[in-house]
Amino acid sequence: MTIERRTFLKKAGAGAGAVALGACAGGGPSEGASEGGVSGPRVNWRLTGSFPPSIDILYGAGERIAQRVSEMTGGNFRIRVFAAGEIVPALQVMDAVMQGTVQCGISPGYYYTGKHPALAFDAAVPFGMNTRQQIAWMYHGGGLDLLNSIYADFGVVTVPVSSTGGQMGGWFRRPIQGLSDLTGLRMRIPGLGGEIMSRLGVTVQVLGAAEIYPALERGAIDATEWVGPYDDEKLGFHQVAKNYYYPGWWEPGVTMSLLVSKSAYDELPPAYQTALRTACGETLAWTLSRYDAENPPALQRLVREHGVTLRRYSDEILEAAWRESNAYLEEQAAADATFNRVYQSWKTFRDAAFPYAAGNELAYASFAFSRVGDASMR
Repeated sequence: MTIERRTFLKKAGAGAGAVALGACAGGGPSEGASEGGVSGPRVNWRLTGSFPPSIDILYGAGERIAQRVSEMTGGNFRIRVFAAGEIVPALQVMDAVMQGTVQCGISPGYYYTGKHPALAFDAAVPFGMNTRQQIAWMYHGGGLDLLNSIYADFGVVTVPVSSTGGQMGGWFRRPIQGLSDLTGLRMRIPGLGGEIMSRLGVTVQVLGAAEIYPALERGAIDATEWVGPYDDEKLGFHQVAKNYYYPGWWEPGVTMSLLVSKSAYDELPPAYQTALRTACGETLAWTLSRYDAENPPALQRLVREHGVTLRRYSDEILEAAWRESNAYLEEQAAADATFNRVYQSWKTFRDAAFPYAAGNELAYASFAFSRVGDASMR
């Protein structure tokens, strides 16, 4: 049977120049020349994350930041990286930063919508912008400043640090044809995507990466979403659920954050702050390009070697999800002035970006992508 397929490749870049560090000003626990010959304070931070080492791109973002910061400061600014569960569980990274348990952590903002619902915009919202548009809004549309005004209430600074690109729509034990099939379904899905799925009748759970496969295997959940083919293959979801859905309408362009303790950040010399932000910019581009390189062959393996069936969400489900997503955003905007400020900025940017992409880029993609992608996946 021939199944409709698409290639979900996003190309984006986040420019980041090298930082030339001379003699670093400011005090610290100790002063002196390092092995790199740079004079400045010795600073030691701890970074925790929401991901295990097996999720090597997202976990590796922390390791890459640590390496680049050390290189740019002659070894004087060092960051030790911890996986999810080593210091705090995957969903408590922001709490660890707030409490001073660690100086920083990598985690998606939508894990913390219980603190403020607008933090979802720091990662992704249903039917939101793709990765390029999301990054453009954050850096050139005022989005990052608005988000940091919310994080400031919690003593946190956010810096975009990694991106998965557009995600897939999840794994299901049985095919989902229409809305009636969602009623009572138990699914692991976080953030606003979980809120919308709940409105469509799904019983929603939020689990860290290490908890998902056991829950799916023993039947505690009927479906799950994670990221995309590369990560999902590593986590083994195809061994339990063979129906792989697209599009990932709730996460069309996900960014992850380096959540930094504001007090720890303010104590850094300016050159170290610049090194940290530069490392984050480089890592943002690195993670996105890695996913764009790894996902296509992983999807081919899932289909050709593991017997996975790709399925598109029905128009009935997509239409209902679109209605509920927009209704939720409007409800939150009416109820909370801060949410409304972020939402209006995001919506204005999206409403300009979508028509542009729907012209030139969609016309190209509709013609060119299918001629290569469909043939390669048969």
